[in-house]
Amino acid sequence: MGRTARRHRRNDPGACAVSVRTIAFIGLGVMGAPMAANLVRAGFDVVGYNRSAGKREALVDAGGRAAPSVAEAVAGADAVVTMLPDSPDVEAVVLGEDGALAHMRPGALLIDMSTIRPDVARSLAEAGEARGVPVLDAPVSGGEQGAVEAKLSIMVGGEPEAFALAEPVLDALGATVVHVGAAGAGQTVKASNQLIVAGVIELVSEALVFLDAHGVDRERAVRVLAGGLAGSTVLDRKAASMLARDFAPGFRVDLHHKDLGIVTAAAREAGVAIPLGALTATLMGALSAQGHGSLDHSALLLQVEKLSGREAEASA
Repeated sequence: MGRTARRHRRNDPGACAVSVRTIAFIGLGVMGAPMAANLVRAGFDVVGYNRSAGKREALVDAGGRAAPSVAEAVAGADAVVTMLPDSPDVEAVVLGEDGALAHMRPGALLIDMSTIRPDVARSLAEAGEARGVPVLDAPVSGGEQGAVEAKLSIMVGGEPEAFALAEPVLDALGATVVHVGAAGAGQTVKASNQLIVAGVIELVSEALVFLDAHGVDRERAVRVLAGGLAGSTVLDRKAASMLARDFAPGFRVDLHHKDLGIVTAAAREAGVAIPLGALTATLMGALSAQGHGSLDHSALLLQVEKLSGREAEASA
């Protein structure tokens, strides 16, 4: 059903699928901007739209084109990629009266790479089918660094034929691209990803506070932990900045809070118990409510310090 994508076609415009050459990219934010630039580098004709004119101009500087509206961006495009913050944003851009589906040509491909609710992804696929537009839900993992380096992990839901058409596009954006099932499956896998990442960040935070309380050199401890079964991508990428108390956002608390809301709602609908995930979701939500929503999600460390009464010591 799925496979890990090969990326040998990058930077070779002649190797792109004949039916996908012009791509409209909607949403040129922290993730979308480098992704659109990577598509330009892969040889696609990329037309970008973002409400901020400055972000549209940045795409032009990278070799793409800018459009003043969603309608003008998608008109005539072979594929439309959306990278937006939340379900309502995607619904407005795709399903709105002057949205993408209203102006896409039949047979063009819609690839939503936002992180949204699985049920919304299925609704988008149904709406696309009614207009002759195949729709894929293709959320990503890897953060801003993965977007810049085109090393994202991309989990794709939708029809196999649509996935085959989208492969050259997705190959230019990710190191791992897997078709995981029907419409909504990509978002379900992404929800699982966010559940795991949040849980590991929480446990890394607890371990760091625990080590500090016992007077252990945490940098040395992290080095040996990373080499054993406790090792993880989260530990590799986040531990050093957590120890340095550098919470510049790679992935903001508010976004992960939103994603965990998707997880808990979907789990409830399926009758699945996620006790550790639910607790982590509560802690992430509290961190946001305390005014830390713009920090990196590794700032869960601050929450554990607060619960342990070690805020003053940790800040010293």
